[in-house]
Amino acid sequence: MSEIIRLHDLRPAKGAKTAKTRVGRGEGGKGGKTAGRGTKGTKARKTVSPRFEGGQMPLHMRLPKLKGFRNRFRVEYQVVNVAALAELFPAGGEVTVADLVGAGAVRPRSLVKVLGDGEIGVALNISAHAFSASARDKISAAGGSVTVL
Repeated sequence: MSEIIRLHDLRPAKGAKTAKTRVGRGEGGKGGKTAGRGTKGTKARKTVSPRFEGGQMPLHMRLPKLKGFRNRFRVEYQVVNVAALAELFPAGGEVTVADLVGAGAVRPRSLVKVLGDGEIGVALNISAHAFSASARDKISAAGGSVTVL
């Protein structure tokens, strides 16, 4: 007659469960003395810092120190002062970016900013990509107008 196996009768197979080996405890045997690490050398000692590069000059020493940074979102403008505008367009009237390029005041295919250095006595209706506050005031005081493109 066959015997019924009950839950409390189940046991792991012989050798399936082994105790954790505690290395570095006493001489000889499994994992004593050098604890399976061999003799001497870096790997036999405590762990090495992740930033250690094997004696090569470390990254934090290879990089330049305190040199600032380059702003990748910087917008570069070709600048024109109001004094230059008064000189280039003494008759007044409409002034566009194309007119400034034709007069040689700025380079083609670039953004233009008008700055307020100098004086302006003629009424100019200027179209540009940006204006300084003092340039706006001086152009408006001379009877002109500004248009931001």
